[in-house]
Amino acid sequence: MAIAPGNPAPDFTLFHAKGETLTLSDFRGQTVVLAFFPAAFTGKCEEELCSLQDALAEFNELGSKVLGISVDGLFTNLAFASQNALSFPLLTDYTRSTVRAYDVAYDNFVGMPGYTSAQRAVVIVNADGIVAWSWQGANPGVLPDIEEVKAAVNAA
Repeated sequence: MAIAPGNPAPDFTLFHAKGETLTLSDFRGQTVVLAFFPAAFTGKCEEELCSLQDALAEFNELGSKVLGISVDGLFTNLAFASQNALSFPLLTDYTRSTVRAYDVAYDNFVGMPGYTSAQRAVVIVNADGIVAWSWQGANPGVLPDIEEVKAAVNAA
């Protein structure tokens, strides 16, 4: 299960563009939506991230920042963001340290022994760096309810 509300959000620094990184603690003072997804260029991940993009203006109005996180490589995430016109950062956790810290590592993904992906999960970090809400799909085919995510951001 994804990290539980009330816990400090583990800090991380991950690549999001050619040579550029983002650090979670740099967003102190605002709410952050961490959307962990299993794999770029898959139908359900595209559906989820495009839904987040469609709601991005509402998340911005709520004073929150949306960050997508997967274990996909930097250039894969850049191509996926470009193909789907995603304007929020997609971060690459190629070391799997962040998915492990947030307890959303999916070991042996799609039956591939030794391959670890991210489980589909959403974690909301409040302005103080504390996990305010978390959700994890029962399996990679289950998507988060975007309205529920927005309500959780509003309550954070």
